[in-house]
Amino acid sequence: MKRTRVYANIVMTLVIVWLLIPLIATIIYSLFETWTGVVPKGFTLSAYKSIFTNAAFLTSMYQTLLVCVVPIVITILVVLLALFAVTVYFPRLEKYVQLLCMIPYTIQGVILSVSILTLYAKGTSVFSGRMVMLFGAYCIIILPHIYNGIRNGMRAINMNTLLEAAEMLGESKLKAFFKVIVPNILTGITVSSLLAVGLLFGDYVIIRNLSSSNVNNMQQFLYQSMKRSSTEASAVFVVIMLITFAITAIVLTLQGRSTLEKIRNGGK
Repeated sequence: MKRTRVYANIVMTLVIVWLLIPLIATIIYSLFETWTGVVPKGFTLSAYKSIFTNAAFLTSMYQTLLVCVVPIVITILVVLLALFAVTVYFPRLEKYVQLLCMIPYTIQGVILSVSILTLYAKGTSVFSGRMVMLFGAYCIIILPHIYNGIRNGMRAINMNTLLEAAEMLGESKLKAFFKVIVPNILTGITVSSLLAVGLLFGDYVIIRNLSSSNVNNMQQFLYQSMKRSSTEASAVFVVIMLITFAITAIVLTLQGRSTLEKIRNGGK
């Protein structure tokens, strides 16, 4: 058993190192002026200084976070309410809800963005706003991932029994759902949200088609940086990865604290 565990740890370490090689190479490249030989030359932080003093980069960072957080929050709320209604009141409709939530898997970003532009761009309603169209497109793109994460979390607990117990204590079904069920499926919500963050952070096509020059995310800035300097583009990529890691760490830390607090309260 010990030997098997040692072999497993060695294999996992090699896999992790192999997966990190591109990121490590990009970090090294962003810290040197040239890397045409075996060893890079000219250590410098000028690429990072350039992007962090560039107002366009800071704006793209803020707008990227905005267009990621808002659609994820909206989609989570909609899916939670839809699954609450289906599970409690209309269980026979669950298969149809699942089918509708899986449809976006078959829709390509180009087709979705062009279809939205064709339908809403020339209108005068609130849906004709570029930001509204972008939020709507992103909600559609991440819908299957959010649905699967939340639905799998609900299947891991006995939802109906918990709701009945909360009702016996005087809570309404809706309040019991958000006070009892949602805290118990935070893991599923967290995992699906992080997956959605990765998808939206990497988007270029949809935001380019729908927002034009009104909203610029970090992927668009990265594309523009590639035309100016490969070192600057590497620095932008490193910053994108660090922001993604930071968001993941923050979310997982908050989830861990919530779980620990739940355990402590249960122990009391």
